[in-house]
Amino acid sequence: MRARVEIDLGALRANVRALRARTDGAAYMAVVKADAYGHGMVRCAEAALQAGATWVGVATPYEALELRAAGITPERARVMCWLWTPGGPWREGIEADLDMSVSGLWALAEVTEAARATGRRARIQLKADTGLGRNGCQPADWAGLVDKARAAEREGLVTVTGLWSHFACADEPGHPSIPAQLARFDEMSARAYAGGLRPEVRHMANSPAVLTLPEARFDLVRPGIAMYGLSPSPELGTPADHGLRPVMTLAAPLALVKHVPGGHGVSYGHHYVTAGPTTLGLVPLGYGDGVPRHASGSGPVLVDGKWRTVAGRIAMDQFVVDLGGETPPEGTEAVLFGPGDRGEPGAEDWARAAGTIGYEIVTRIGGRVPRVHVDAEPHGDAGPRADAAGPRD
Repeated sequence: MRARVEIDLGALRANVRALRARTDGAAYMAVVKADAYGHGMVRCAEAALQAGATWVGVATPYEALELRAAGITPERARVMCWLWTPGGPWREGIEADLDMSVSGLWALAEVTEAARATGRRARIQLKADTGLGRNGCQPADWAGLVDKARAAEREGLVTVTGLWSHFACADEPGHPSIPAQLARFDEMSARAYAGGLRPEVRHMANSPAVLTLPEARFDLVRPGIAMYGLSPSPELGTPADHGLRPVMTLAAPLALVKHVPGGHGVSYGHHYVTAGPTTLGLVPLGYGDGVPRHASGSGPVLVDGKWRTVAGRIAMDQFVVDLGGETPPEGTEAVLFGPGDRGEPGAEDWARAAGTIGYEIVTRIGGRVPRVHVDAEPHGDAGPRADAAGPRD
């Protein structure tokens, strides 16, 4: 392979078990949106279910329908999706037994119309905007949404299965918005109960809340990035501090090793010029594969047991590292990030180099790089296995 992303499903299952141990008995929703943060949606969802998850969460209804088509049936797991736009596939969602989020009256109108057309009740969850200011119903509009949803329940068109919200700053311990959002969620939940709703679950806890806010776990938790072995923020500690292991490794073989003289410019713009005679190694990955161009001149790479740094600009398909005169053979593995077992950088090291967050580093690795799912931990009747998949499983 020109390059590969290795996904350790055994590590993912261990992470799920470690997170479940902190949930005080709340149900576990495995968030696998955006192709499981770049890790392969279907395979990661399956691994999470094997480790005890009972819900699977995605952003778009199309992701949810893909999970159902891949064999994650209603008998195996509840599937929730929350990012809808007008004219979305509500009817297909009802027929697939999805739990569908509703944040406003327009969405409630569309889902009830679809329910009439199918002759089946829609399962919906009402999202409250408790302070994030993104999706979700504002407190001032909440009573109207609750009352309309209850009327649709009485008409036999919907069942309100959940009330939920999302934190703005749960990854910043002590931030004043955290207790404020919890209090507002309690107030909005109380209004929903007063209006006659009896949801199965209430939920707010994303990864940082699962790790640090026991008061936010309610009936269901929704870990995302932590499930893949990354810390939600440096302020919350390293993955190891929470018993988590990074799941993704990104590596490629050196495509070329060559001697160059001092004063030799490297890559576009010659932002790097060799200080003296040295050797350069060519890594066949670039921003076309999701390696951030913002990490030009700073991204770390493990080559032949030593950390090297991207020399000059990262191009679309390739970048260069200065090997300091050493001459490892072509084909020697260059590891951009992984769990650290061999001393390689982590995704967070690349995040610092690019001025971003670890979430973006793993999620942006593109479909040109095959996912190789390695399953070193036997489960059920299946033993160890490894297989390569294309852009999506």
